[in-house]
Amino acid sequence: MRRALIAVALLLAAACGAGGEGEGPADGPDVLRVLAGSEIKDLEPLLRRAEQEAGVKVRLSYTGTLDGAEQVASGRAAERVDAIWFSSNRYLSLIDGAQAKLATQTKTMVSPVVLGLKPAKAAELGWDGKPVTWADIAAAAKDGRFSFGMTNPASSNSGFSALVGVAAALSDADGALSAEQVAGVTPKLKDFFSAQRLTAGSSGWLAEAYARDQGVDGMVNYESVLLGLREPVTLIYPSDGVVSADYPLTLLASAPEEKKALYGKLAAWLRTPAVQKDIMTGTHRRPIVPGEAQDPKFGSAQLIELPFPNRRSTADELISTYLNKVRVPSEATFVLDTSGSMQGDRIDALRTALVALTGADASASGAFTRFLNRETVTMIPFSGHPDEPVPFTIPERDPEPVLAQIKAFAEDLDAGGGTAIYDSLSAAYDRPVTPGRYNSIVLMTDGENTDGGDYAAFEARYRSLPEERRRTPTFVVLFGESDVEEMRQVAQLTGGAVFDARSTSLSSAFKEIRGYQ
Repeated sequence: MRRALIAVALLLAAACGAGGEGEGPADGPDVLRVLAGSEIKDLEPLLRRAEQEAGVKVRLSYTGTLDGAEQVASGRAAERVDAIWFSSNRYLSLIDGAQAKLATQTKTMVSPVVLGLKPAKAAELGWDGKPVTWADIAAAAKDGRFSFGMTNPASSNSGFSALVGVAAALSDADGALSAEQVAGVTPKLKDFFSAQRLTAGSSGWLAEAYARDQGVDGMVNYESVLLGLREPVTLIYPSDGVVSADYPLTLLASAPEEKKALYGKLAAWLRTPAVQKDIMTGTHRRPIVPGEAQDPKFGSAQLIELPFPNRRSTADELISTYLNKVRVPSEATFVLDTSGSMQGDRIDALRTALVALTGADASASGAFTRFLNRETVTMIPFSGHPDEPVPFTIPERDPEPVLAQIKAFAEDLDAGGGTAIYDSLSAAYDRPVTPGRYNSIVLMTDGENTDGGDYAAFEARYRSLPEERRRTPTFVVLFGESDVEEMRQVAQLTGGAVFDARSTSLSSAFKEIRGYQ
């Protein structure tokens, strides 16, 4: 069962990458190319019916929330897709000039972001069948009475929506939160997120991580994800409001006329009674069309929509505050192949990818994927053997000097020698972990193991580790001629995921992984 769960997680993580392809045909006059959030992936089986029932072939590619918004606003998305389909267009609408890139949008379904708790924990807290506010939840979190998981707001809309909702509910703002009010609500946010124990770059991967970790009491996620869990949870709908996703299928203004016609057919088909019912029963999302009967599983709670920031500066300040001041700090270890096969362009790509994480990437997604304040980053370069680990701890204030040290370290990397993958990965797992932090390992290699122990030796060593050490996932980056099957085994064994940099870039893969650290 555990391997089956992780296999799904690997599939979801691979699909989340910038430009990651989903299922569907190549471009053509009857193909609608859609850039989507990973949350849409569960609709792929349904969309295969659209060719027969609506005369539209759908080709999906996937990206993260902020990265997708930047692609649209910059015009890069128009070069390869005709439409976008994210769980929300709210952040996109805050970017200057973005609205001019959009044409028609059609809301297709609804799912609020709420808290799901194990039934016994909900009963223990007295929240089973009783009105609960975000303030009640924050108070219990501060007292350590429960723990939860949530996605990274810089990578996933469910985490972003949760952060907006909690901040709006806990602040004294009468309407939409302002950048100035973010500072005032920060102490309350810190109390709330002190109970967070799991993070992730996508809602689906978070659900799988939660299913594996029996020590976490609940999860803040889409209602649809919570209803789809194998083990049932009690859903807590805060009485002071939520932020919901409405999944707007949106035509780009640049789409040619024949693609506009395809968009119209698909949008109309998605809102037909039969398809709305199939969405509701198959994906646990609420129908968007007025008058469509809702399944009793959604309960009878009245949903109040909390106000969303009306300025990008506020949204960005909120995300930055969460990452650098509020959330539990992280410890990230990078196990980096510097063997002889990495000479030339490959070692240059590795240097570039690491330097980008020190703040060199000036994009919004780059700002939120850099090494964070309060984070400890450890570098373990390896060739025929692992080098001595080099740790860096970024302070909460004035991070630039330490980021400059990491940049200098990255620029000084050189290539030569053999490839001791598993001895080097073992060296990372031998390092002590700080309890209560998000611990993760990134393994990047461009070849097969040539020195030291093999995969079987690593597996035996890993299984002998204390439980708290085995909880650290390894996120594997496929690059060059790395052994795909063995790398997938590493990810499966450790509860991590695989990211493919062979068709994109190391920089893209490293940025995506940051959402999971």
